[in-house]
Amino acid sequence: MDWTPELEELRYRREVAEGLGGPESIAYQHSKGKLTARERIDLLFDKDSFRELGKIAGKGKYNKDGDLESFTPSNSITGTGRIDGRKLIVTSDDFTIRAGSSESAVSEKWVYAERMAHEMEMPLIRLVDTAGGSVKDLERLQGTKIPGYPMWSNISLLGRVPVVGVALGACAGLGAVKVGLSHFSVMVKDMSQVFAAGPPVVKQGLNQDVTKEELGGSYVHTRLSGVVNNEAVDEADAFRQVRQFLSYMPRNVWEVPERKITDDDPWRVDQELNSIIPKNRRKIYKPRKILETVFDKGSLFEIARYFGGSTITCLARLNGYTVGVMASDPIVMGGAMTLQSARKMERFVDLCDTFHIPIINLVDQPGVMTGLEAESNGTMAAAMRAIAAIEQAQTPWCSIIVRRAFGVGGGAHGPKQGPEGRSLNHRFAWPSARWGSVPIEGGVAAAYKREIAESANPDARREELEGYYHKLASPFRTAEKFGIVDIIEPCETRAVLCDWVEDAYELTTRQVGLRCRTMR
Repeated sequence: MDWTPELEELRYRREVAEGLGGPESIAYQHSKGKLTARERIDLLFDKDSFRELGKIAGKGKYNKDGDLESFTPSNSITGTGRIDGRKLIVTSDDFTIRAGSSESAVSEKWVYAERMAHEMEMPLIRLVDTAGGSVKDLERLQGTKIPGYPMWSNISLLGRVPVVGVALGACAGLGAVKVGLSHFSVMVKDMSQVFAAGPPVVKQGLNQDVTKEELGGSYVHTRLSGVVNNEAVDEADAFRQVRQFLSYMPRNVWEVPERKITDDDPWRVDQELNSIIPKNRRKIYKPRKILETVFDKGSLFEIARYFGGSTITCLARLNGYTVGVMASDPIVMGGAMTLQSARKMERFVDLCDTFHIPIINLVDQPGVMTGLEAESNGTMAAAMRAIAAIEQAQTPWCSIIVRRAFGVGGGAHGPKQGPEGRSLNHRFAWPSARWGSVPIEGGVAAAYKREIAESANPDARREELEGYYHKLASPFRTAEKFGIVDIIEPCETRAVLCDWVEDAYELTTRQVGLRCRTMR
């Protein structure tokens, strides 16, 4: 009845697992300015809240009598923990064991964690630091396998719970998928890279000499490709962003985001908004100043700031309620809907609609980007996908047209019909707003090209025509026909939206559950 030997073996296996790849490997990880897999979990979760699963999974070496000689733990650490008291599941790659190679891990372990997130309907965080597959595994396995993990419910998981991917090293192949196949992703500047295959494979396949940073660094993916949402200055900043993102999310699609208590007056009025839009239509303004004024103080969390910059996307709060916010940025490409901003908008709308987060769009949209490059890159196709996402959205939506809403891009300020024709198309405008099929200036130049050219004073005639049509385009004329709900003073915007968001959440609490979208 003495189980001492078995208990000692259990303690030994646990002790080895705690030691990761050993002192030398840990020292090497630290020399690169990187935390270990366990240190990352400790930094991310509430103190002493992590409960590990599969700690003694790994590979044992046995003597001829079948007794354990040594043990190498799996290079994937999994378990549950809490962030601000809310329970989540985490998988953390251990680079100190075989460089975190996905082919060297006990794959059943991290797949189980993801299936548990699916089954228990709780958020999942992937801390990714993996070199990907290794050709050396062919010798170890004495063969190979067709790629893929049949039991990995990666796609369906996205429709059930919040998923976060954090790149904390060179994430190749499957590692890149784990980062990108998420609702929110972040990578550390100058420390993490994401790519389908690393420089040696690229050299052999394409004869291109590139560094890891050139191939898949944070500049590439947060500014050019859009594969990763946000950039962090270090690991602590990455985890801070993860915690903040999750604070806006519900546990799963069968719940709505938790309301946070705030002391910010919902009826607060800031007269500065009444003069923030320049009278001169060729001058720009700072849209983030509007967001900081309208929404609860300190509540803005921007997503994908450096990608598709003509559209701002962020999570925020109104009187403590979580909302998704889109806003045009005239500082970037005049605020036009570019290929990148359309892709960004589509993904953001899907995020908010999946988790029942009401959307507010502050519109200053001159239209879909034009020109040779925009047309050849397929910008219009990306715009159509964004419009499809908007029309399929069921979450409550409110548009505030602050300046321009022209053309196809302007028409995409909010859903017109929505699923089963149920969208209210709830919209307001500031007195500075103008809308139409084309901007007045461009429209006059096209329609009166000959008359202006033949005029004794072309500039004066052009300005006269523009002035005439600007009067016809007054938002008050649209309001007379109830083409818009109301024209409001800009300083009233916060109060209008705080009143609306209460009704929006009355609706979303009855909309909880899975969304069914048409594939775009």
